[in-house]
Amino acid sequence: MDRVKGKVAIVSGAASGMGVEHVRALVREGAKVVGFDLVEGQGPVLAEELGSANFRFLANRSVASANDWGEVVQHCEATLGPPTVLVNNAGIFRSTRVESATEEIYRSVIDVNQVGPFLGMQSVIAAMRYAGGGSIVNICSTSGLVAFEDNFAYVASKWALRGMTKAAALELASDGIRVNAVCPGETATPMVLNSTDPGTALPPESFPFGRWARPEEIAAAVLFLASDESSYMSGSEVVVDGAYTAG
Repeated sequence: MDRVKGKVAIVSGAASGMGVEHVRALVREGAKVVGFDLVEGQGPVLAEELGSANFRFLANRSVASANDWGEVVQHCEATLGPPTVLVNNAGIFRSTRVESATEEIYRSVIDVNQVGPFLGMQSVIAAMRYAGGGSIVNICSTSGLVAFEDNFAYVASKWALRGMTKAAALELASDGIRVNAVCPGETATPMVLNSTDPGTALPPESFPFGRWARPEEIAAAVLFLASDESSYMSGSEVVVDGAYTAG
């Protein structure tokens, strides 16, 4: 139960879906976590479940705001210590096609899915360098490996995040900061289950496993990359998609 004992983590998008399971997995294995989100969602309930000594939750913070990132990092340092793990989990989906996408919708996806992780990575570098290193885990997607119709903005953001992961891994290696990506396939989160947008997800039967991933299965990959078990991995992608992209 001590795979990440002594580590301090920041998790964005911690109020629902995969973010909740990332937090649970990290705390269960010994880390202390600050989670934040634009909404309260399950954040307060999760904080009560895990205890304030292990998890602090901040609402009304946007990953697209450099000021909000600064507040989150400062809160983390003041209450739990300098962050040594960052999970860039927050993300949004808008069904778009290259011909019909509005600039407003396109930019809204890019702001959260691409600019958000950029600001997150940038905000923790000094603290991780001070701590002697760290691990950044970017939640990418199979949409960062292959393209899907009606997903133009989302695909663009996730391919960019995959490239950012590799570029940051090269730049931060000398500081002992590892940067990796997790690429989930369709996962049974509220964003997927509650969506009325037909472009949000492929049907479960499209996958060789015949089902979508469970959020805790993605969290297991995040936990591995956050831990010292992956100490020589950086600039890599861990694909968790039930063999969808294997063919």
